[in-house]
Amino acid sequence: MALSVVHVLLLALLLAKATSTSHHHHHHHHHHHHHEQLKSLHFALFQHETINKTGYIVVNGVAGTVVSQTTTPFGTLFVFQDPMTVTANRSSKVAGIAQGTSITSSLDGLESISIAKITLRLKHYSGSISIVGGTHNIKPADHPVVGGTGDFKLVQGYVTSSPVNLMGLTVTYKIAFHLYWPPYATQAS
Repeated sequence: MALSVVHVLLLALLLAKATSTSHHHHHHHHHHHHHEQLKSLHFALFQHETINKTGYIVVNGVAGTVVSQTTTPFGTLFVFQDPMTVTANRSSKVAGIAQGTSITSSLDGLESISIAKITLRLKHYSGSISIVGGTHNIKPADHPVVGGTGDFKLVQGYVTSSPVNLMGLTVTYKIAFHLYWPPYATQAS
């Protein structure tokens, strides 16, 4: 199982490298690519997490660091239901919701294992994608896409989470989506 996820992620990374060399990407544009029946979509949204409003610690950790904007003690269980907007401004248009959980998995409090369902309402696409993987609170981190629903059924790829603003009660992350539909998925639709 883990080996197949690694193969999918490596394929997605290679395909992203191939497509990014020929196209200039802006965070607010949706890019559609068709390479020999491989349909893809690349875009970014901004996740806004407000402590004790859209994100909560439900189990306190047992060791390591203290709670701050960027750290939680080892073993902390955190749940969230965060709005995702089209720009880094919290009052910009909401295009998605990220719902999930993370468990602090490093003693320095900066890394966690995360599971999320991201429900998207885009101009030409509607549905959800599911992601899983390791998150680093102050550095970019890639998360494999493990599935989807609606227009994202059978989708593969990855999302990259990068911190934008970590000050104050609301923290903001840029979530860059790199989605790929295998040929059999587009033939089935």
